Amino acid sequence: MFDDADDIHPLFAGAPSTTEFKKLRKRIVRQTREAIEQYGMVDPSAHDKDGKQPRWLVCLSGGKDSYTLLAILYELKWRGLLPVDLLACNLDQGQPGFPATVLPEFLDRTGVPHRIEYQDTYSVVMDKVPQGRTYCALCSRLRRGNLYRIAREEGCSAVVLGHHRDDILETFFMNLFHGGRLATMPPKLVNEEGDLFVFRPLAHVAEADCERFAKAMQYPIIPCDLCGSQDGLQRQQVKQILDQWEKNSPGRRQVMFRALTNARPSHLLDPKLFDFVNLSLNLDKKPENSKEIPLLR
Repeated sequence: MFDDADDIHPLFAGAPSTTEFKKLRKRIVRQTREAIEQYGMVDPSAHDKDGKQPRWLVCLSGGKDSYTLLAILYELKWRGLLPVDLLACNLDQGQPGFPATVLPEFLDRTGVPHRIEYQDTYSVVMDKVPQGRTYCALCSRLRRGNLYRIAREEGCSAVVLGHHRDDILETFFMNLFHGGRLATMPPKLVNEEGDLFVFRPLAHVAEADCERFAKAMQYPIIPCDLCGSQDGLQRQQVKQILDQWEKNSPGRRQVMFRALTNARPSHLLDPKLFDFVNLSLNLDKKPENSKEIPLLR
């Protein structure tokens, strides 16, 4: 339906008609829908007392991932597969040189309901973070707090982020190498206050596909000039390791991601997840294929 010029959302105006792009788009849509269904992001019976659909705050940074997220969610909604209202939101954090007009103009042009919020968290980060330290942790905390506030003000039940499969893998290895724990970004969680969901519908989508999609659609990409400008970040180092593994063994990223969905607590070492202490033998149970040992006469 989206290939009909008379029946297309403005987010897809000018979409390439090549077979390669159609396959890419179909793959991203399918993987996003799978994640939404697999992790129960939509409750068909979830309507408020006025009968309104749930509302999601879709966080738009201006990067390739958030543009892809917004477009794919609108495609699912356009197809009647996503019964939620979408509100795009950009948090202008006061970074010097940030092109503040790009996103509002883009969202106005495409007819996407949105809210642009200005909060100078940049000055706070620069003031609080010592010279030579990375900005990511504090910047992320301040940004997330503001997004939660906006979601509450707008009556949204969920904050929706554009993290993809590679972000999830990189976070897993950062926790493994530097945090001493097996953990990553879950596709669905509840915030600490317990009043908002956090969703990552692109959890199954490869970063390379997001990049190809946004480039083909010629979305106006805005680079991050704060954390994205720092060299030697742990995430960059992990990305380089994963890139090398992928180069040596194509498809390894997907195999590792699949492993995150196939955890076996009994084969790890965490006694909080598996009761090793009370694990016992069942000597009365005979192996299924065993033969009776003949009695001696």
